[in-house]
Amino acid sequence: MTTPDQQSPAPQPSRPTTRDRIYRSPMGLVGGVLLLALAGWLGIDAIVAGEGSTPWLALASLLLVVPLVVAFTVRPAVYAGEDRLRVRNPFRVIVLPWGEVASLRSGYTNEVVSKAGDKYQLWAIPVSLRARKRAARKEARRTQSAGGGRSRFRGAGGLMDAGVHDGPVRAESDQIIHDLRQTLEAREKAKTAQGEVTVRWAYEIAAPAVAGAVLLAILLALG
Repeated sequence: MTTPDQQSPAPQPSRPTTRDRIYRSPMGLVGGVLLLALAGWLGIDAIVAGEGSTPWLALASLLLVVPLVVAFTVRPAVYAGEDRLRVRNPFRVIVLPWGEVASLRSGYTNEVVSKAGDKYQLWAIPVSLRARKRAARKEARRTQSAGGGRSRFRGAGGLMDAGVHDGPVRAESDQIIHDLRQTLEAREKAKTAQGEVTVRWAYEIAAPAVAGAVLLAILLALG
């Protein structure tokens, strides 16, 4: 007797996924790369050409300085996905499902507040008071122009209204926080956006820095 071949189940449609939006500080990245290049140049030169305890002091200094520079300039980033907000700060990585985010605040610093009341600073999205003042002046001019009637100017596509904009003029960091708040409003009640807040310490950054500090202190104590 032969048994009929079992039919394979119909393939289930995969859930559409979107890539996380990544926010970083361009000036922080540029400054960090320049500092790392300078530290590497001076440190390697001292290790190769130094005499006595100089090479060891240079090595200990590099172990201390390089992780700290990476931590505060290159490492910070904010990843905004459909279900969670992942904050990578100098020494911690915080993962907050949107359902656990209470608010996003923007003052002298940008921070996210969990429903448990914990606050986490967004190092990758620094606040620029100068950019805020510049945006406020642009918004004031736009409002004044709109109040006095629409002015028209000639652009690439012909005559255009100078007062037509999508929302108020904001500084870049404030616009990012505004976008994150919109994502929070849209996703905070989604089933896939629930869970617990997790915090992980960046031992890969802290361990070399501590080792460098201890080695440097021993070398200085020995003279």
